[in-house]
Amino acid sequence: MEKSRNDLWKISLQTLKNGNIKYLQAQKSDGDISPEIRKNTFQNGQKPYAVIITCADSRVIPEYIFSVGIGDLFVIRAAGNTIETTALASVEYAISHLKTPLVVVLGHTCCGAIHAAIHGGKVNGYIKAITDKIRITINNEQNDTTACRLNVNAGVNEIKQAMSKLYPNVKIIGAVYRIDTGEVEFIDELVNEK
Repeated sequence: MEKSRNDLWKISLQTLKNGNIKYLQAQKSDGDISPEIRKNTFQNGQKPYAVIITCADSRVIPEYIFSVGIGDLFVIRAAGNTIETTALASVEYAISHLKTPLVVVLGHTCCGAIHAAIHGGKVNGYIKAITDKIRITINNEQNDTTACRLNVNAGVNEIKQAMSKLYPNVKIIGAVYRIDTGEVEFIDELVNEK
């Protein structure tokens, strides 16, 4: 019997949690990057079990954080894990074409984009689009961690607004990665939902 999409997102979330626990104890990555998996995903396509929308920060590497390999995650990166049209299009592709049951907006502590939005003053150039969006989201929040959570929640809500009617069985949740410890805290737990 094929598992329902409702069961799949729960399995996907638990797999991410288990991978993060493994990562916290690891000295090296155990994700499968073998020639066999490369050949398999080349011949049979990708089947990621989760979409991860995260920051472009070089310290935030979802494949390591969740101890996975090639083809496991559909990762979308933008500074400050901001959600724009191309990110939404990528999420929709993963949901509709790859049948991915779980979307996670993953913020992180010590985020430069959050810090710039809070403390950066006047920002110019293309970066301004990111900091302006974050400033609106966090309002007058001055605590970096609280601002990070607010930004993650805004991303979750934006994706839910765009996708929930079209794809009601996909779960969209938020999480924060702690740069100092490597731990991921899922801040929008939906595991108790039906």
